[in-house]
Amino acid sequence: MITQPTTSMPKLYIGIDVHKKNWTFHYQTDLFDGKTITQPASDRLLIDWVNKHFPDHQVTCAYEAGFSGYSAARSFQKQNWNVLVLNAADIPRPQKQSVVKSDKIDCRNICKQLANLSVKSIIIPEEQREQFRTLFRGRNNSVEGLRHVKLQIKSFLFYYGITIPEQYDNPNWSKDFLIWIKSQELKYETGKTSMEFLLRRYDFMKKELLLISTQLRAYARKHYKNDYYLLMSVPGVGGIVAVSILAEVGDLRKFNRFDDLASYVGLVPGIYESGETSIVRGMTPRAKSLLRSYLIEASWQALRVDPVLQEYYRKHYGKKPNKIIVKIARKLLSRIHAVIKTNKTYEIGVIK
Repeated sequence: MITQPTTSMPKLYIGIDVHKKNWTFHYQTDLFDGKTITQPASDRLLIDWVNKHFPDHQVTCAYEAGFSGYSAARSFQKQNWNVLVLNAADIPRPQKQSVVKSDKIDCRNICKQLANLSVKSIIIPEEQREQFRTLFRGRNNSVEGLRHVKLQIKSFLFYYGITIPEQYDNPNWSKDFLIWIKSQELKYETGKTSMEFLLRRYDFMKKELLLISTQLRAYARKHYKNDYYLLMSVPGVGGIVAVSILAEVGDLRKFNRFDDLASYVGLVPGIYESGETSIVRGMTPRAKSLLRSYLIEASWQALRVDPVLQEYYRKHYGKKPNKIIVKIARKLLSRIHAVIKTNKTYEIGVIK
């Protein structure tokens, strides 16, 4: 939430609608409403404009999170401006704006909400962690690319009537399976060339995935050594899951309450309540979706070795497994939070 300055310095509020080529911004002071201005997309131009027209004002500005990232926010912070990066869903809007929308209307509304202290910024990550997170998300792109080329190879085999033996027909590809694929004979040279092309793509994507995974773990061990090994002590949490937590969340100590962390990750229910009607709509769509999926996968692994989690699973036996595992994931996240907060490695059976 915006913190009001304690001095009598005049205040300037700027709402910005950011696009690739142009920025539209609206400004107002604590005394009067201003104008809407369109300029080329440049944080430096906006800074120069403010320094020229409002040199002695306490500046508060905001824009919606999106493709432009946080570089503009960091540039404004260097000017000692109060900067908010907003989740579009968190900006209060009158119903009229659902049918009438323009850059001018959007930036005016952001400016108005700033002046009314009605908006809250999302977390602006440190630049180091942001780039670490980019590398981690790049790994997920490699995972998707490898999965896609595997499907292409299987589709190619099925298309030409080549039946995959049962022992190989699973997501985990062994060396024997690859040898079997390469041994398949196609009648014409063009078919062989097509298969060779797909196999080269597979080899490339697999090598890239292994390389990026190795680099991520090495970076985490170097820059987050203590937290990395604390996380690795929790059952189910391997190197890549530990990396996902460090990249997507950073220092878990900033969450004093576990409920705040669970909400940030997205391991809370979506609830609709009105009068006597109360409906739980599954997990909230507001989530760190990639991290949440990693934690759910890690929960299945933790369930294999942790007797406390096994007991908890049995208590809910009879419910749908995909719902129980979400509860397990929340408990796993609680353990992760506890080991970081206490700075002690996890011991099976100690934390319930």
